[in-house]
Amino acid sequence: MWSLLKSTKESKKENQKLVVAIRTIAGFTPSNIELYRLATLHSSKSKEKDGFRESNERLEYLGDAILGAAVADYLFKKYPFKDEGFLTEVRSRIVNRETLNQLARKLGIPSIVQADKKNTQLQQVILGNTLEAIVGAIYLDKGYLRCRKFVVDKLIQPYLNIEEVVNSNTNFKSKIIEWSQRNNATIRFEVESSKKGKAGKEFIAQIFIGEQPYGQGFGFTKKKAEQDAAQKTCLMLHLD
Repeated sequence: MWSLLKSTKESKKENQKLVVAIRTIAGFTPSNIELYRLATLHSSKSKEKDGFRESNERLEYLGDAILGAAVADYLFKKYPFKDEGFLTEVRSRIVNRETLNQLARKLGIPSIVQADKKNTQLQQVILGNTLEAIVGAIYLDKGYLRCRKFVVDKLIQPYLNIEEVVNSNTNFKSKIIEWSQRNNATIRFEVESSKKGKAGKEFIAQIFIGEQPYGQGFGFTKKKAEQDAAQKTCLMLHLD
């Protein structure tokens, strides 16, 4: 009996802590805290229950779609005379893995993620994935309009200079190939896929210069994974 009361008390304390964190991150008090608890639970820390391993993967899947829609909505209205190609490219720059990881860090999401902290490879993707899951939780908890407001007011406007995003050269793969040609270096991309729960596949790209491994990238398409790896390699080589 005492252990049950203690467990209930600890659970209530954890919920209160998460409520404060979500209020700080999103700017509102959550109505259904269980959604956010699930959004921060990675499969590396989840437990199987009734044949189902509970984790944030389904919310991440939903959040990825809602985030893309909210960013598309924002850009569509901000640039009324730009074509589809321009809007698609800018959206991809905003929702890529590295940008989402950076946004998650700025929001303080690392402090509430429930995951295996010893897995260093996991740390490269887990923050952005958790941010997407939180977007999914907000959508289910508060609806699309409130979720869009979160994306614009808490992600885009405080942390992203859209004009810089628009004017940046993000064809990192081309930059790496051009660099290798100038320096007579042999470069190759190795891409493999890994099962990502029920959300589908995620691709992992590794760049080798000669036999030396450089940037490792992640994405839901081979192209995005290669771009992510190329961007990290550009940073390692100090390419502007």
